[in-house]
Amino acid sequence: MKPIDDNHAEKRTLIRTLGMVILLIGLVFMAVGLIDFFRAFGGYGTPKLFWCLFIGMPLLFIGSVLCIYGFMGSVARYSAGEMAPVATDTINYVVDETQDSMKTVASAIGEGLAAASVSAAPDAEMKIRCPKCNHPADDDSKFCPECGSAILKTKPCTTCNELNDGDAKFCDNCGKPITNFLSPRSAPRRANDQHLPESDNQREG
Repeated sequence: MKPIDDNHAEKRTLIRTLGMVILLIGLVFMAVGLIDFFRAFGGYGTPKLFWCLFIGMPLLFIGSVLCIYGFMGSVARYSAGEMAPVATDTINYVVDETQDSMKTVASAIGEGLAAASVSAAPDAEMKIRCPKCNHPADDDSKFCPECGSAILKTKPCTTCNELNDGDAKFCDNCGKPITNFLSPRSAPRRANDQHLPESDNQREG
Protein backbone atom coordinates (compact mmCIF):
# COMPACT_ATOMS: atom_id res chain seq x y z
CA MET A 1 0.00 0.00 0.00
CA LYS A 2 1.38 3.39 -1.02
CA PRO A 3 1.87 5.70 1.98
CA ILE A 4 0.03 9.03 2.08
CA ASP A 5 3.25 10.94 2.67
CA ASP A 6 6.38 9.78 0.87
CA ASN A 7 8.55 11.22 3.66
CA HIS A 8 6.54 9.58 6.41
CA ALA A 9 9.34 7.23 7.49
CA GLU A 10 11.87 10.08 7.79
CA LYS A 11 9.41 12.23 9.78
CA ARG A 12 8.59 9.33 12.07
CA THR A 13 12.29 8.70 12.75
CA LEU A 14 12.85 12.41 13.47
CA ILE A 15 9.90 12.58 15.88
CA ARG A 16 11.08 9.47 17.70
CA THR A 17 14.63 10.79 18.00
CA LEU A 18 13.59 14.25 19.21
CA GLY A 19 11.10 12.76 21.62
CA MET A 20 13.63 10.47 23.24
CA VAL A 21 16.32 13.18 23.42
CA ILE A 22 13.99 15.78 24.95
CA LEU A 23 12.61 13.15 27.31
CA LEU A 24 16.10 12.26 28.54
CA ILE A 25 17.05 15.93 29.00
CA GLY A 26 13.88 16.51 30.97
CA LEU A 27 14.62 13.50 33.16
CA VAL A 28 18.13 14.86 33.83
CA PHE A 29 16.80 18.26 34.86
CA MET A 30 14.18 16.64 37.05
CA ALA A 31 16.80 14.43 38.74
CA VAL A 32 19.14 17.36 39.39
CA GLY A 33 16.39 19.50 40.87
CA LEU A 34 15.08 16.74 43.11
CA ILE A 35 18.55 15.75 44.34
CA ASP A 36 19.41 19.36 45.19
CA PHE A 37 16.05 19.78 46.94
CA PHE A 38 16.48 16.72 49.16
CA ARG A 39 20.14 17.55 49.91
CA ALA A 40 18.98 20.74 51.56
CA PHE A 41 17.32 18.66 54.26
CA GLY A 42 20.67 17.01 55.02
CA GLY A 43 22.39 20.19 56.13
CA TYR A 44 23.78 21.35 52.80
CA GLY A 45 22.15 24.72 53.00
CA THR A 46 19.52 26.28 50.75
CA PRO A 47 18.84 24.36 47.49
CA LYS A 48 20.43 26.20 44.58
CA LEU A 49 19.39 23.99 41.67
CA PHE A 50 15.73 23.62 42.55
CA TRP A 51 14.82 25.64 39.44
CA CYS A 52 15.80 22.62 37.31
CA LEU A 53 12.48 21.05 38.22
CA PHE A 54 10.60 23.86 36.42
CA ILE A 55 12.62 23.22 33.28
CA GLY A 56 12.55 19.45 33.50
CA MET A 57 8.76 19.12 33.82
CA PRO A 58 7.90 20.89 30.49
CA LEU A 59 10.69 19.03 28.71
CA LEU A 60 9.44 15.76 30.15
CA PHE A 61 5.93 16.50 28.89
CA ILE A 62 7.06 17.51 25.38
CA GLY A 63 9.33 14.47 25.05
CA SER A 64 6.54 12.14 26.19
CA VAL A 65 4.11 13.56 23.62
CA LEU A 66 6.64 13.22 20.79
CA CYS A 67 7.40 9.64 21.80
CA ILE A 68 3.69 8.80 21.89
CA TYR A 69 3.17 10.06 18.35
CA GLY A 70 6.42 8.56 17.13
CA PHE A 71 5.64 5.07 18.40
CA MET A 72 1.86 5.20 17.89
CA GLY A 73 1.94 3.00 14.78
CA SER A 74 4.07 0.35 16.44
CA VAL A 75 1.82 0.31 19.49
CA ALA A 76 -1.31 0.07 17.31
CA ARG A 77 0.14 -2.80 15.27
CA TYR A 78 1.13 -4.62 18.42
CA SER A 79 -2.34 -4.11 19.91
CA ALA A 80 -3.98 -5.35 16.71
CA GLY A 81 -1.76 -8.41 16.69
CA GLU A 82 -2.77 -9.15 20.26
CA MET A 83 -6.49 -8.45 19.84
CA ALA A 84 -7.13 -9.96 16.39
CA PRO A 85 -6.75 -13.61 17.48
CA VAL A 86 -9.03 -12.99 20.45
CA ALA A 87 -11.67 -11.37 18.24
CA THR A 88 -11.39 -14.24 15.73
CA ASP A 89 -11.84 -16.83 18.45
CA THR A 90 -14.83 -14.93 19.83
CA ILE A 91 -16.54 -14.74 16.43
CA ASN A 92 -15.90 -18.42 15.73
CA TYR A 93 -17.28 -19.34 19.13
CA VAL A 94 -20.44 -17.29 18.58
CA VAL A 95 -20.95 -18.80 15.12
CA ASP A 96 -20.46 -22.35 16.34
CA GLU A 97 -22.74 -21.89 19.34
CA THR A 98 -25.56 -20.19 17.40
CA GLN A 99 -25.44 -22.40 14.31
CA ASP A 100 -28.00 -24.87 15.63
CA SER A 101 -30.26 -22.05 16.79
CA MET A 102 -30.12 -20.38 13.38
CA LYS A 103 -30.99 -23.69 11.71
CA THR A 104 -33.96 -24.09 14.04
CA VAL A 105 -35.20 -20.57 13.28
CA ALA A 106 -34.77 -21.07 9.53
CA SER A 107 -36.61 -24.40 9.70
CA ALA A 108 -39.48 -22.81 11.64
CA ILE A 109 -39.76 -20.01 9.10
CA GLY A 110 -39.79 -22.53 6.23
CA GLU A 111 -42.51 -24.59 7.91
CA GLY A 112 -44.58 -21.47 8.50
CA LEU A 113 -44.31 -20.42 4.87
CA ALA A 114 -45.22 -23.93 3.72
CA ALA A 115 -48.26 -24.00 6.00
CA ALA A 116 -49.36 -20.59 4.73
CA SER A 117 -49.08 -21.72 1.11
CA VAL A 118 -51.07 -24.87 1.85
CA SER A 119 -53.83 -22.95 3.62
CA ALA A 120 -54.00 -20.48 0.76
CA ALA A 121 -54.19 -23.23 -1.87
CA PRO A 122 -58.03 -23.51 -1.90
CA ASP A 123 -58.31 -19.77 -2.49
CA ALA A 124 -55.91 -20.04 -5.40
CA GLU A 125 -58.58 -21.90 -7.39
CA MET A 126 -60.81 -18.81 -7.21
CA LYS A 127 -59.27 -16.68 -9.93
CA ILE A 128 -62.09 -14.26 -10.71
CA ARG A 129 -64.57 -12.18 -8.74
CA CYS A 130 -68.06 -11.00 -9.43
CA PRO A 131 -68.09 -7.39 -10.72
CA LYS A 132 -71.27 -6.70 -8.71
CA CYS A 133 -70.76 -8.24 -5.25
CA ASN A 134 -67.03 -9.07 -5.41
CA HIS A 135 -67.74 -12.68 -4.43
CA PRO A 136 -65.08 -15.18 -5.59
CA ALA A 137 -65.97 -17.66 -8.28
CA ASP A 138 -64.30 -20.30 -10.41
CA ASP A 139 -62.50 -19.06 -13.48
CA ASP A 140 -64.92 -20.91 -15.78
CA SER A 141 -68.08 -19.56 -14.12
CA LYS A 142 -70.49 -17.54 -16.25
CA PHE A 143 -72.71 -16.35 -13.42
CA CYS A 144 -71.98 -15.36 -9.83
CA PRO A 145 -72.83 -18.09 -7.31
CA GLU A 146 -73.79 -15.40 -4.77
CA CYS A 147 -75.93 -12.85 -6.63
CA GLY A 148 -76.50 -14.53 -9.99
CA SER A 149 -75.04 -11.66 -12.03
CA ALA A 150 -73.27 -12.42 -15.28
CA ILE A 151 -69.52 -12.63 -14.77
CA LEU A 152 -68.37 -13.02 -18.35
CA LYS A 153 -69.13 -10.46 -21.02
CA THR A 154 -71.87 -12.05 -23.09
CA LYS A 155 -73.96 -9.11 -24.30
CA PRO A 156 -72.83 -7.76 -27.70
CA CYS A 157 -73.20 -4.12 -28.67
CA THR A 158 -75.57 -3.67 -31.59
CA THR A 159 -73.36 -0.85 -32.91
CA CYS A 160 -69.73 -2.03 -32.61
CA ASN A 161 -70.26 -5.71 -31.65
CA GLU A 162 -68.14 -5.26 -28.48
CA LEU A 163 -68.98 -7.81 -25.76
CA ASN A 164 -70.32 -6.28 -22.53
CA ASP A 165 -71.68 -7.47 -19.21
CA GLY A 166 -74.97 -9.28 -19.36
CA ASP A 167 -76.86 -6.46 -17.63
CA ALA A 168 -75.03 -3.57 -19.31
CA LYS A 169 -77.18 -0.78 -20.75
CA PHE A 170 -74.35 1.11 -22.47
CA CYS A 171 -71.38 -0.21 -24.43
CA ASP A 172 -67.99 -0.12 -22.73
CA ASN A 173 -66.32 0.54 -26.08
CA CYS A 174 -68.46 3.10 -27.94
CA GLY A 175 -70.75 4.30 -25.14
CA LYS A 176 -73.92 3.92 -27.13
CA PRO A 177 -77.05 2.35 -25.66
CA ILE A 178 -77.33 -1.37 -26.05
CA THR A 179 -80.69 -2.40 -27.43
CA ASN A 180 -82.20 -5.83 -26.96
CA PHE A 181 -80.28 -8.15 -29.18
CA LEU A 182 -82.44 -10.44 -31.26
CA SER A 183 -81.13 -13.02 -33.62
CA PRO A 184 -82.47 -13.15 -37.15
CA ARG A 185 -84.34 -16.35 -36.32
CA SER A 186 -86.13 -14.84 -33.35
CA ALA A 187 -86.93 -11.48 -34.98
CA PRO A 188 -90.65 -10.98 -35.63
CA ARG A 189 -91.81 -10.89 -39.18
CA ARG A 190 -93.24 -7.75 -40.59
CA ALA A 191 -96.81 -7.74 -41.74
CA ASN A 192 -95.96 -7.31 -45.42
CA ASP A 193 -93.57 -10.26 -45.20
CA GLN A 194 -96.26 -12.70 -44.05
CA HIS A 195 -97.63 -15.09 -46.68
CA LEU A 196 -101.22 -14.38 -47.57
CA PRO A 197 -103.60 -17.15 -48.61
CA GLU A 198 -103.30 -17.88 -52.28
CA SER A 199 -106.17 -16.78 -54.41
CA ASP A 200 -108.01 -19.11 -56.66
CA ASN A 201 -106.43 -17.54 -59.72
CA GLN A 202 -102.95 -18.15 -58.37
CA ARG A 203 -103.76 -21.75 -57.58
CA GLU A 204 -105.18 -22.26 -61.01
CA GLY A 205 -102.14 -20.67 -62.58
